[in-house]
Amino acid sequence: MQYLRSLVFIVLMYLVMAVMAICLFPVALIGGRGVAIVICRSFCHWVRFSARWIVGLRTEVRGTVPEGDVLVCAKHQSFMDILMIYSVLPKGKFIMKRELVWTPFVGWYAWLIGCIPVNRGKGGAAVKAMLKAAKKGQEKGGQLVIFPQGTRVAPGAQKPYKVGAGALYSTLKTPAVPVAVNVGLFWPKHAILRKPGLAVVEFLPPIAPGLKVDAFMAEIETQIETRSNMLMAEAGMPIVAELTPKG
Repeated sequence: MQYLRSLVFIVLMYLVMAVMAICLFPVALIGGRGVAIVICRSFCHWVRFSARWIVGLRTEVRGTVPEGDVLVCAKHQSFMDILMIYSVLPKGKFIMKRELVWTPFVGWYAWLIGCIPVNRGKGGAAVKAMLKAAKKGQEKGGQLVIFPQGTRVAPGAQKPYKVGAGALYSTLKTPAVPVAVNVGLFWPKHAILRKPGLAVVEFLPPIAPGLKVDAFMAEIETQIETRSNMLMAEAGMPIVAELTPKG
């Protein structure tokens, strides 16, 4: 039965996404970034509501949600943590892989809200392009979200933290807010089943600008991984994973 509920939820989610995206796109084009943000946040709230209603997946955002110009460095376990984070940020935008620009609906609104596409296969050139675009985007302000591991990582799995987050922190000279999650326990990568429970996204205390890149990377990895493991343990599924050695 839970599998059937999950299938209904997924179909309904993408149907609502398509209807909202198509019907409201002219409004977003005319209204600009502010209107596009409202539309995207409304969709995120709908998914959070429907997840609780259909599959019994409750969601909770903890900590102090940043409102000014900050860099948000988040753990990424599933599509749901993206939606939960964006549902509460007043002017959020993402560092995203370039392929998503061409994705129907997602790409349209990503462009409108100011997301920064990155070609992950270009190494140093991609980092330089990302920094240039992020610096330019500071003029519009908002909360720039990056996933320091660069991709979704299943609970308990280890994936190195990439230096792109540190480069952004050093270049933008804004506070950085680490974000821990346990969402992957309930919304697994590449799976249909959505499990009931309490999915949590937690904004941790901000890190002031001024640290050296290596020190900053070590700090966000320690904070994000430690707190994410605690959230997963709180959900009844303790995950014990050693942090990636440095040096």
